[in-house]
Amino acid sequence: MVGMKKGVIKLSQSAYRILQQRSKSDALSSLAQGQNRVVDASLTLIRERARLKAEQVRALGGACGTSCLLGVPLGHNSSFLQGPAFAPPRIREAIWCGSTNSTTEAGKELSDGRVLTDVGDVPIQEMRDCGIDDERLMKTVSDSVKLVMEEPPLRPLVLGGDHSISYPVVRAVSEQLGGPVDILHFDAHPDIYHAFEGNRYSHASPFARIMEGGHARRLLQVGIRSINQEGRDQAKKFGVEQFEMRYFNRDRQYLENLELGTGVKGVYISIDVDSLDPAFAPGVSHIEPGGLSFRHLLNILQNLKGDIVAGDVVEFNPQRDTVDGMTAMVAAKLVRELVAKMST
Repeated sequence: MVGMKKGVIKLSQSAYRILQQRSKSDALSSLAQGQNRVVDASLTLIRERARLKAEQVRALGGACGTSCLLGVPLGHNSSFLQGPAFAPPRIREAIWCGSTNSTTEAGKELSDGRVLTDVGDVPIQEMRDCGIDDERLMKTVSDSVKLVMEEPPLRPLVLGGDHSISYPVVRAVSEQLGGPVDILHFDAHPDIYHAFEGNRYSHASPFARIMEGGHARRLLQVGIRSINQEGRDQAKKFGVEQFEMRYFNRDRQYLENLELGTGVKGVYISIDVDSLDPAFAPGVSHIEPGGLSFRHLLNILQNLKGDIVAGDVVEFNPQRDTVDGMTAMVAAKLVRELVAKMST
């Protein structure tokens, strides 16, 4: 009888463990299903917005390329501050600020739907709240960019967010177009660490991922003035062309007469707002004196010869901006002038 009781007790404990395992498995399955629904809903939102905006542009007629804003409010891959996650709405607000008109320096009218349209933001925080990890977040960003590109004549112009977003965006552009692009990258930092602080998706590492993946033929980095030995070694490894600020006067004529994209699928422009001297753009996480003037950057961009198929403006941190929103206006002006180059 005693032995039987012990057997019953053992059987009960075993059954309890099985029930625990099944309960845990069911919970994980339920979580995964919930995450799938959130991602699917996010992509559906971008898909339908892109479809609607593209139909509106096509109805107007005459556009070969229309800049399409896509916000990616991601800041958690920053190594210092996460404020760039709040940038997309501030940039949009500044673009349409009544203190200036909606005409670019080249005379393009931003209020013309054939020049600029907007599909809103990828809901990054909502996905993170559901426990979705970085690998899947990055894939969702890539998929969102592809959805925009699947609706001609839309061309993605991405509002960051920290610089980690450039990897999934460039990857999507390269995969969607079927080959590598040339990248013109403005930044105080090369952002090419193999895995900064152990994070492969760090905002200090996107260009390592881009070059590893073969998504770029040429990578030109302009405005560099904070670089260590790893940054130089990685540049040598991947054949990156780095233009440091200490040599800017020497390189200026070359940079203001660039021709890129011939023989590849086009040109991608990535503008980190901290490429500018903090006198022009104080609202950034990493303040690095000695940078480009706004006009230096604009001269390079406006004189560039090449088909710009996509781009991003990243690392504006509203939490460090001046009270009057000076850096927001600077970021908005960068977007506006990039729109002028992308829209055809």
